[in-house]
Amino acid sequence: MKEKKIVTVDHIQKAVAAVKAERPAYEELLGFYEKIFLAQEKAKEQTQLKSIQIPDELLSIKREEGFPLIDRADFAVDVKASETLLRELCRVAVETNEVLAEAGTKLVDALDQEALQVSTLFSKILSEDSQGFQKVAQELGVDEKILAFFSYNSLRPSLSLCAEQLAGYFDEDKLWKKGYCPVCGSPPALSILRDEGNRFLVCSFCGHEWHTQRIYCPFCNNQDHTKLHYFFGEEEKHYRVNVCDVCKKYLKTVDARELKHPIYFLLEQVSTLHLDLLAREQGLESGSPLWLQI
Repeated sequence: MKEKKIVTVDHIQKAVAAVKAERPAYEELLGFYEKIFLAQEKAKEQTQLKSIQIPDELLSIKREEGFPLIDRADFAVDVKASETLLRELCRVAVETNEVLAEAGTKLVDALDQEALQVSTLFSKILSEDSQGFQKVAQELGVDEKILAFFSYNSLRPSLSLCAEQLAGYFDEDKLWKKGYCPVCGSPPALSILRDEGNRFLVCSFCGHEWHTQRIYCPFCNNQDHTKLHYFFGEEEKHYRVNVCDVCKKYLKTVDARELKHPIYFLLEQVSTLHLDLLAREQGLESGSPLWLQI
């Protein structure tokens, strides 16, 4: 079973520095994301949440039926801490990212003028109200993907802390053979190979990591090995793109056994964007949700 590692500021900084050295072309992008990651870890220390309790009877039903523990709408959120983080992410964007700077300015202005209620914004993400979220984006004059990026990343500390608490309900030695997160039912953002080739999936929403079966597509449950394959770059065989010929979706995989730097899944997602480009050139669709596509 995988070794549990607590993510720290030092862990993130060492991982980012190593990837920058390996891939100089990503240096500017990773400089921006490093500020995002560190701001999230700092916010996590200030985030206070009530624990979520699952009654024994309900827990038994969910385990028997293979249902996730909670819906996204049931996540506890520290709205105040998330708003503070949202403002910090906007500040970072304005100072270091031309693409996101305009949206960051608009968001801060809307918050200052009370034209935007963060509780409403966050509820649209949590309740998966895509139409309501799109309406908010239009009213603010901000691209929907960019608004999703800011909103989701402001919520991440709360989501992560909830997932860590709820992970206590699981037997980590037992495989979760579903393609969705056992905590919240969201699709995976990344696949990781560890120790003897055991496969783990990382939730795109709450960041929970679960042990799963090796050969199948988590998006359509295709288990026909003749319709599952992968490709990789010649000089980085520790990164690969798993492809399903049935649903035409792909999922990036990191072979942690071959990595020479500390693994931080959000960093791995960002620092392999060239693989996303290769996959899309082949007409493949990412299984990752809107907030991870910036």
